[in-house]
Order: sequence, then structure tokens, then C-alpha cells
Amino acid sequence: MRRDIPPLAEVRRTTEKKRDAWWTVLLVDPLATPLVRWTAMWTRITPNQITWAALFLGLGAAACFATGSWGWLLAGAALYHLSFILDCMDGKLARLTGTGTVFGAWLDYVFDRVRVLVCAIALMGGQYSRTGDVVFLWLALAVVFLDMLRYVDALQIFKIRHGMRKQIKARARAARRVDDERRVSFMEDLLRENPEADFDQEDRTAADDGPEPADHDAGGMEGETAAADAAVPPGSRPAGPVIDLHQEFKSRFPWYGRFRNLLLRHRIRTHLVSGIEFQMAVFIIAPAVGAVAPVTIGAAALLLVFELAIIYKLLLSTRDFTRTLESFDAAGAETAVAAAVAPAPGVPAAPRETTTAA
Repeated sequence: MRRDIPPLAEVRRTTEKKRDAWWTVLLVDPLATPLVRWTAMWTRITPNQITWAALFLGLGAAACFATGSWGWLLAGAALYHLSFILDCMDGKLARLTGTGTVFGAWLDYVFDRVRVLVCAIALMGGQYSRTGDVVFLWLALAVVFLDMLRYVDALQIFKIRHGMRKQIKARARAARRVDDERRVSFMEDLLRENPEADFDQEDRTAADDGPEPADHDAGGMEGETAAADAAVPPGSRPAGPVIDLHQEFKSRFPWYGRFRNLLLRHRIRTHLVSGIEFQMAVFIIAPAVGAVAPVTIGAAALLLVFELAIIYKLLLSTRDFTRTLESFDAAGAETAVAAAVAPAPGVPAAPRETTTAA
């Protein structure tokens, strides 16, 4: 039975992330989103069923990889890409139909890791069996390790950024009495809604009558926060202070803002080699071109470069975080002094003392 599903443009707006990996944006979403709409309209397939199907296709890809010959490697690469398309479809279907569950999110994450583990062992094991070159055994370990490192690092960076945001909000409320009408906003949230949301230094100071804010992802690259905790309507100017925790990074790399905005206009995140691109290089590009070892080594090197860039960006962000807290503390101290010298209601102010130069 046909269900009432919005037009494709609305489905895209509802199901596609505002910022995603370039592989997903360019090579997956154009096919996955129409398939999700068709699935929701004509079938009763659930997101969890798609998650299981993605796993089975991934295991099929692993079986092809294990043979070691180029024809089967090509088939495995095709199956892996289909598996990844399904892996993107389950979340989109859950968002479109409102059928997502906490268990489904866990299942999707665990199956992703299982697929990478099994395919890495099968691909490199098949090449070792075919060539006897021990380098493929080391590459199997490297792929599994880097996949684990990437997602552990992303989780920890998310926790650190989330903690910094909570502390800033708490300190702002204590020092500046920020209420619901004038709450703290974060630049990374504004940029998700509008890539042109950056204010110049004068605009930020004018918009915030207190101390200048210092500068996700989950900032900018993909160690960034996964979700915004301050919703700001697109195109609107936030009522309260705007906190930018990447101010020092931007000052050191002034070209980064223009580069980021260019990518964000096309929904592409600046973390150009993340876990997704690494997997696609190892399990699709490398088998398809018959160069498993060199492509895997190159992809691993690029992944490490981008991970180190994220860590460096986090380091600079923590410095901005410290300066932001200090600015709120200073504002709170000034408010306390002003309150202490203010006359009580109905009591005339004491005359000011004057001094003359000697």
C-alpha cells in the first residue's frame, strides 16, 4: 500500500545531513535518498532490516576479497559500495519515517565496525595467500587499528567539546545572567545553518555588549560535535554572545574560512579524509585498481595527517576555551563590583571624592 511521503526535495532536506563526507555527498546521497523515498512509500521495510542487509552485503564483499584474484576483488568492491549505500539508507529511513531507535543506532555502529574488521582480514589475507608477502598481514592490522583509532578519537573529541560548551554556558549564566532570551550561541552551530554566518570582529563586538568571544567538529574538521545544542534560525542574528572556539586556528590559517565555506555550501565537511574516505579507498578503490598495498598505505598516511590536524585544532580550541572562561570571569567580577558600590533603593548616592594633581 502506498504511503504519503513528501516530495524528493523535502525528503532530501529531512534526511540528508547538513554536512557530510564528500564520498557520501557526491557518490551515495544522489542514489540513496531517492531509494529511501521509494522504500518508505511502497514498502514496510524497517531501518534495522536495512542495517542487516548492509552487513550481509559487506560479508559478501569479504568473501570476494578472500579469493585474491582481480575479478573477485572488483566484485567485492562493488558489493562493498552497495553495502555502504544501504548503511546510509537506514539512518535516512529512520529520520524520514520517525522509526529510529536507540538499539538501531547501536546496531548500525557495531555492524559498521564488524564489516571493516572482516573485510580487512579477508582482503589482506587473500592478498597474502596469493603473494606470500607479509606486508599484507601488517596492513590488515593497520587498517583495523586506524579504523578503531579514528572512531575512538572522534568520540573523545566530541566529549571534550561537549564538556567545553557546557562549562561556557554555565559560566556565562553565572557571570552575565544569560537567560533564554539572550543565550550563548556557538559559531559552529550558526555555520551549520548558514555557511556565511561568520561575523567580522566589529560585528561580533557590536552584537555582544560584553567581552569579545573567543573561537566543531565535531569543529570544522570531523572531530567536531555531532549535533548543535543551540538552535538558531537560519539568517537570524543571535541575541546573545557568539562563542567561536576556533578563533586562534582561524588567525593562524586565514584561508581556512573561505575553504570551509566553499565546501559547506555543498554540504561537504572539511575533514576530507575521514573514516569513510579511508574505508572507501581500502575496500573500493584499492581492489578496483588492483593496487591494494600502495593505495592502502597512501590512504592511511592521509588519514593520519587529517587526524593530527584535528588534534592540533582541538589544542588551539582549548586555548580559546580558557580565554573565553577568563573573559566571563572578568565580566562577572566587574558586575559584582558595580553591584557592591550601587546605592540601595531610596538612598542617595554618596558624593564622589575628587583628587587634585599635586
